[in-house]
Amino acid sequence: MSQQKTQIVVAGGGAGGLELVRKLGARYGRKAHDIILIDRNLTHIWKPLLHEVAAGSLDANLDEVGYGGHAVRWGYRFFNGSIESIDRVARTITTAPLNDERGQEVIGRHTIRFDYLVMAIGGISNDFGVPGVREHAMFLEDRPQADRFRQKLLNACLRTNHAHETGNSDARVRVSIVGGGATGVELAAELYNAAKALRNYGLEVFDETKLEVSLIEAGPRILPALDEALAATAKHELQKLGVRVLDNTQVVSLSEHAVHTGTGSVIDADLIVWAAGVKGADEIRTMGDLELTRGNQIVVRPTLQSASDDRIYALGDCASCLLPGRDRPIPPRAQSAHQMASLVFANLVRAQAGAPLRDFVYHDHGSLVSLSRFSTVGSLMGNLVGGRMRVEGWIARTVYMSLYRMHLIAIHGWWRGVALIVIGHVNQIVRPKLKLH
Repeated sequence: MSQQKTQIVVAGGGAGGLELVRKLGARYGRKAHDIILIDRNLTHIWKPLLHEVAAGSLDANLDEVGYGGHAVRWGYRFFNGSIESIDRVARTITTAPLNDERGQEVIGRHTIRFDYLVMAIGGISNDFGVPGVREHAMFLEDRPQADRFRQKLLNACLRTNHAHETGNSDARVRVSIVGGGATGVELAAELYNAAKALRNYGLEVFDETKLEVSLIEAGPRILPALDEALAATAKHELQKLGVRVLDNTQVVSLSEHAVHTGTGSVIDADLIVWAAGVKGADEIRTMGDLELTRGNQIVVRPTLQSASDDRIYALGDCASCLLPGRDRPIPPRAQSAHQMASLVFANLVRAQAGAPLRDFVYHDHGSLVSLSRFSTVGSLMGNLVGGRMRVEGWIARTVYMSLYRMHLIAIHGWWRGVALIVIGHVNQIVRPKLKLH
């Protein structure tokens, strides 16, 4: 009788989850282990690129990774679905039924056993209980949402272009972005980049002057992760483009075409994007009895094991890791997920060998924010520069692009990652600069 394989289930194929299954598959293959990735989508795209997909500046079909092909290449299994419940006693997870666009069931509930479970399901935007957010705002948490925003943006641009052709010279596309973090800032700049190109795609009278973008931030300044000087530089660059930057502005409610602030002012908008804060997915509260924060994140120890179960790990935006000596959990950033994936891989190997597990050590490599092709600003951490270094301009842009190249290597391995980087350079030269459909 053959021995039962060690089964490692990874829920979530984001940057951290996909990197982890690639490493596990390369390490163990399929002989004595069964590595399973579960995700509700069929493809992966790097989340920091979603603002470009939303603006139409990036064709996601050229940059996404199909889980099925990736699984074959790296020796793991892909299961299309999402976790409905976790049974820690039986060590099983149950996946929810998968329905098609008509609501017809494609795949029924499945029960999958696990020896180790890694939760890497990411997070969602935190609406902070503001009325109207879920009903009237759009989000940029995955590709379907980015595609939806892009289509609505194009429709608004087409209507405005037609209005100008028929004599209404006052028509504008009004976009309000709530949240002055990296996502909101990068989207605001990318919209102007996309608007500049629309004239070449049949919208003869539409350009960036027909676009009105408001960036609304409740705090005293945008980009709180950067120092004040760099945040001020980013604000100045946005204002030069035409973005209306409203800091110290609390949003109290949303209606279908308006943002209502604490001062009583109303900001009219054709499109509203909510990019303020991150929390764990709401459905995680009904999955089982894992210890959670108020923000629906899984509480983990420094080893990244859940506080509730040694055999369940969590990484990325869905994990809350408060390290000794720190007053705040590890921030929900791409570099955090990458570093966590590396430690979870090492600890899974050590756990199976009976070796003591390692504690997570977070290395802050700084923050970079791309203002599309117009500018890039940020700060880097490194021993070579004696601490934090401010970077702007083409140097910052080069480093920003290198982060995506590092991501490609992390999920594809060194040789294939480098090959894809070369192909990407060629695609940038020959492919259209705007994705309209």
